[in-house]
Amino acid sequence: MSDYHHDQEPPSKSQLKKDMTALQKIGEALIKLSESQLAQVPLPDRLRDAIYFARSLKTHESIRRQLQYIGKLMREVDPEPLRLALKKIQYSHELQTRSFNHIEAWREKLIAQGDPALQQFIENYADADRQLLRQLIRKAQHDRDIQKNSGAETELFRYLRNFVQE
Repeated sequence: MSDYHHDQEPPSKSQLKKDMTALQKIGEALIKLSESQLAQVPLPDRLRDAIYFARSLKTHESIRRQLQYIGKLMREVDPEPLRLALKKIQYSHELQTRSFNHIEAWREKLIAQGDPALQQFIENYADADRQLLRQLIRKAQHDRDIQKNSGAETELFRYLRNFVQE
């Protein structure tokens, strides 16, 4: 937010409006967080209550008013720790997504290419059980061939997740 000293001019009306909009955007991001993510953010009780209340609202107008109220409450709070917590949560989510995509790519490669991909996987992840992995791959390939979903691909994914940590 804009702080000024006696030797400086007060912030313009448009600057104050930009600051309020930025605080409302943070409030909007806080509303969209899951329970566990919100628990990681350092919030005063009044602000946390306002966020929970905003989640219960249904109409666009009531949500908009509640966001303005959240922005008003946030004027009393230092927004920097909130921004940092949101960035940390966002970064964590991006890492999880990247890891998920990497595991999924390995699964697809193993199912599509079979033994050559299995050999490459074993070279990268020596702790993996080759025999079990081969069984899981064959089962997933068989399910794809007969267009059946017995959960073999999910089982393979879960096994790969134990080794692939990107």
